[in-house]
Amino acid sequence: MSQNRNEPFAAVDIIGIKREGGVLSGEQIRWVVDAFTRGYVAPEQMSALAMAILLNGCDRREIRDLTLAMVDSGERLDFSGLGKPTTDKHSTGGVGDKTTLPLMPLVASFGVAVPQLSGRGLGHTGGTLDKLEAIPGWRADLTREEMFAALREVGGVVCAATAELAPADRELYRLRDATGTVRSIPLIASSIMSKKIAEGTGALVLDVKFGAGAFMVGRADARELARTMVELGTDAGVSTRALLTRMDSPLGLAIGNANEVREAVEVLAGGGPADVRELVLELAREMLSAAGRDGEDVAAALDDGRAMDRWRRAVRAQGGDPDAPLARAPERHEVRAARDGILTRQDALAFGLAAWRLGAGRARAQDPVLHDVGIDLAAKPGDAVRTGDLLFTLSARSEDRFPAALEALQNAWDISPVGTNYRAEPLIAERLA
Repeated sequence: MSQNRNEPFAAVDIIGIKREGGVLSGEQIRWVVDAFTRGYVAPEQMSALAMAILLNGCDRREIRDLTLAMVDSGERLDFSGLGKPTTDKHSTGGVGDKTTLPLMPLVASFGVAVPQLSGRGLGHTGGTLDKLEAIPGWRADLTREEMFAALREVGGVVCAATAELAPADRELYRLRDATGTVRSIPLIASSIMSKKIAEGTGALVLDVKFGAGAFMVGRADARELARTMVELGTDAGVSTRALLTRMDSPLGLAIGNANEVREAVEVLAGGGPADVRELVLELAREMLSAAGRDGEDVAAALDDGRAMDRWRRAVRAQGGDPDAPLARAPERHEVRAARDGILTRQDALAFGLAAWRLGAGRARAQDPVLHDVGIDLAAKPGDAVRTGDLLFTLSARSEDRFPAALEALQNAWDISPVGTNYRAEPLIAERLA
């Protein structure tokens, strides 16, 4: 195939090397990412390369070169002028995962800047920005000046990433989503870490979930993804560590948008479900430690109101009203226990799909979400229930949403006989650094 004499490589040759299981040079990787961003490498060619990577993998150096090439496709933020350390958290997503909401103000209350550039949900996993947009007036899209002002004045910000951060990754992800090449650890790791490195944070904690409701179902795959991302961050000079956390059951009791905000505020008030509080506190300790602040009493900051004060300031800084009532959907459907026993299983994926069918999530990036709908759990695995006890409540704008949601929840939970010895696995399975 002919090659433009002004280009050092031909895309078809690079595709062929990886198709045959070969190793690409740093120059080849940097060129193909740049040429794709410029429009010289066609989407069909980049899709073929993504499929070859999915099938044959990449070594550590290739993944690093791919990640840095995507970083270099756009701008890098620089927070050095803030005069304080920066730290961030990224979760690979799950059902009921609202930890960013209490975590940002909690960590910021210790004088560490938290630039939390977040995303929207797609499919059964909720997006942080979707949840926060349930707060009347709250804005996700900030100018750079507004973002830096929030970091200086409040200490933290949760907002949408600008289009200038790793644009090559944004375009490549669209192709991966359309061509069935999303589930490649080298491509997942480089996608996440290119944005985080470009973001400019000095420290990063990764919450890599595994289980029925997680993107990575198997623990071994989650560990490989976590290890790869920790290596990428370390190689780029970002203090990076990871927690492997379980996502077999929903996190907390609320699944949706407005109801997850309510639950996050409960945590900020010193209460909330035990599992959400546990994970928020552990992630906060890791974020502060990665930023050089070991030994801080993060539980005290939740319990004495410091984190709540910071939350209220942060919401106002982005146009929201922390005192405004959050919307509630008008229709309810309760599901109750059919027998006495111990709740021993609660399938996170099924509950996530049910919330999605109620309208809490989106099938396409351009779809809207409904902030007032969702699921509120009344019991968690390990709880004893009696016949007729409430298990969970679905909320929707119209009753015709309930049948599809209930279909997703068929066989989604187990109630074992009274006396069953239920032992919960630890929420946090491993730590990698």
